[in-house]
Amino acid sequence: MTRVTERDQQAVSQFVERFGAILSDTGMARMPARILAALLTTDSGKLTSAEIADLLQISPAAVSGAVRYLTQVRIVSREREPGSRRDVYRMRDDVWYEATFRKDQMLGMIDEVLSEGVEALGPGTEAGSRLDETREFFRFCHGELGSMLQRWQVHREKWIAEREA
Repeated sequence: MTRVTERDQQAVSQFVERFGAILSDTGMARMPARILAALLTTDSGKLTSAEIADLLQISPAAVSGAVRYLTQVRIVSREREPGSRRDVYRMRDDVWYEATFRKDQMLGMIDEVLSEGVEALGPGTEAGSRLDETREFFRFCHGELGSMLQRWQVHREKWIAEREA
C-alpha cells in the first residue's frame, strides 16, 4: 500500500538530526548515522550522493566517506539506475534483521575466544572465573538473540499482513 502525504520538511529534518544523533550516541559515526536517518525518511529508500549532500548540507567528501562505511557494513547498497550514470545509495532490505543476525554470529565467535581465554587462565583462578562468567553472559545473549530473531520473523509476517489489510 503506497501512501502519499505532504510532509513538513522542517519536522523531517529535525527527525533526521535527532535520530542520527541517537545512532551516533550508540556508537555509529556521526555522518553515516545522519545519512542512514535521511535514507529512512525517503519513500524510495534511496538517494544520490548529490541529494544526500543537499539534504544534509554536507560536503561531497563527507558523503563519500560515510556511504563507503555504510556499504562496507552492508546497511546500504550502491546501485546504478538503468539509463543513468549516477550511483544511488539504497537501504538494504530487512537491514535491521541482517545487522542483528551478524551480531548473533559475532557472539558465537566471542564464545570461542573466551573459551580459549578461560583455558589459558585456568578455570579455577579468579581471572579465569571472571572470564568464564563473561563467556556465560555472551552465551546467554547468543541464545536469546537467536530465538528473538526467529520471533521477529513471525511477528514481522503478522505485522505486514495486518498493515496491508
